[in-house]
Amino acid sequence: MMNKFSVVIAGGGSTFTPGIVMMLLDNSDRFPLRKLKLYDNDGDRQGILGEALAILLKEQAPEIEFSYTTDPEEAFSDIDFCMAHIRVGKYAMREKDEKVPLKHGVFGQETCGPGGIAYGMRSITGMLEIIDYMEKYSPEAWMLNYSNPAAIVAEACRVLRPASKVLNICDMPVGTLRRMSQIVGKKPEELEVRYFGLNHFGWWTSVKDKEGNEYLDQIREYVAENGYLTQIEVDTQHTDPSWQETHKKAKDILAVAPEYLPNTYLKYYLYPDYVTDHMQEHPEYTRANEVMAGREKTVFDHAKNIIENGSAKGIAFDIDAHASFIVDLARAIAYNTHERMVMIVENNGAIANFPDDAMVEVPCIVGVDGPEPLTQGYIPAFQQALMFQQVTVEKLVVEAYVEKSYQKMWQALTLSKTVPSAQVAKELLDDLIIENGDFWPELK
Repeated sequence: MMNKFSVVIAGGGSTFTPGIVMMLLDNSDRFPLRKLKLYDNDGDRQGILGEALAILLKEQAPEIEFSYTTDPEEAFSDIDFCMAHIRVGKYAMREKDEKVPLKHGVFGQETCGPGGIAYGMRSITGMLEIIDYMEKYSPEAWMLNYSNPAAIVAEACRVLRPASKVLNICDMPVGTLRRMSQIVGKKPEELEVRYFGLNHFGWWTSVKDKEGNEYLDQIREYVAENGYLTQIEVDTQHTDPSWQETHKKAKDILAVAPEYLPNTYLKYYLYPDYVTDHMQEHPEYTRANEVMAGREKTVFDHAKNIIENGSAKGIAFDIDAHASFIVDLARAIAYNTHERMVMIVENNGAIANFPDDAMVEVPCIVGVDGPEPLTQGYIPAFQQALMFQQVTVEKLVVEAYVEKSYQKMWQALTLSKTVPSAQVAKELLDDLIIENGDFWPELK
C-alpha cells in the first residue's frame, strides 16, 4: 500500500491553485494525499478559493483532510511537501513591473529585464519566510518551488539558505517539450532531452525517444518555419494571444543560433527592441491586464459560483495538466524514482566552461537525496557569453538585496541586455524604488 502524503500549497490565493489541486486529484493513484492545506498571507483572497475547493474536495475526495489558513504554524506543521507558487505584491505589482519600464523605453516583463529584477527583489523576502516556516514546523519536509522569477529566487536560496531542502523547477521546459512532442507525433513522456542554460534562458541540444532516435533536426525545420506554434493546443496556460506571439517568435530566435532549439524567453534578450515596440502599441494593456481579465476572472468566477451553488458539479476547475511535473518531482523524492527532469541547480561542473556557483538549468536525475545534475559538457562561446552576462545580473540582484546596495542594483540593471544605458538604468531604478516601496529593502 502506498504512503499518503501531507502537502501545503504556499500561495493558496493564486489563480494557479485550483488547477494544481485538480492536478493532484487527477494523480491521486500516483501520489495519494492524506492532507492538503492552502497557505497565504492574504486571507480574503485565499478564502474565496479555499471555500470553493473545500466544497469540491468534499464531493470528489472526501478522504483528504483539507484546510486553508493564514497561520504559519497551522499551515506548515505535519507536512511532507510544500508546493510554493507565491507572488509577492500580486498582479497589482506585476502590472507595475510591466508598465514602469515602458515609460523609459524598455519592455516590462515579469521574469525578464527590469520587471523581473523588481519582482525578484520582492520575492526573496517572501521565499525566505516560507522556507523558515517549513524548517521550523516540519524540518524533514521538502519545498518544491516553482515561484517566479525562478532564477533570482534560486540564487537567493543558494546564498541565504544553502542547506535548505528547496528544489527549484520551472514549467517552461515542460510546456515547450509538449509542443515538441506534438511536432514529432510523440507523447512528452516518450522523449528525453539534453538542455543547458539558466532559467528562462537556455537551449535544447538533443530531443530523443526511448529508442535513441534523434528529432532535433525535424523539430528545428518545423520551428524555422512556424516557431513553436502547433495545431493542437493542450498547454492551457500558454494559449493567450501574447503567448501565441511568443511561440511564433521562436523562429527568429532560432535564426540567431540555429544549431540548438531555443527557449522562447530568449526573445526578450535577443530582440528587446521588437518586444518594446510591440508593447508600446498598447502600453495601457499589458500581460498583467490580460491575465486579470482572463485567467484571474475566470478562476474566481468559478469559485464564487461553486460557493453560491454549494456544489462544484458542472462548475469544476480545469485540471492544470502541464503541472504534472510537480507530482513527478514529489514522487521522485518520496519514492526514489530517479526521475529525469530539467531543474535549476548549482552548476558544479554540469556545464564545463561555466562558473561552478552559477544556478543553471540542466537535466537532473532526481531521487530521495534531491537532484543530481547530468553533465552537459562544453557550450559554445555565443551562449556562454550571453549566459555569463545574465547570471551576473542575477547575482548582483541578490548581492544588492543582501547588502542593501543601490550601487549593485544600478549595476544589475545596467548590465542587463535589455537596458540600453547606465543612465536609463538609473532612472528606471529610481522609479522602481518608489513603486516597490516596502516590498524592497531600503537601498543605500
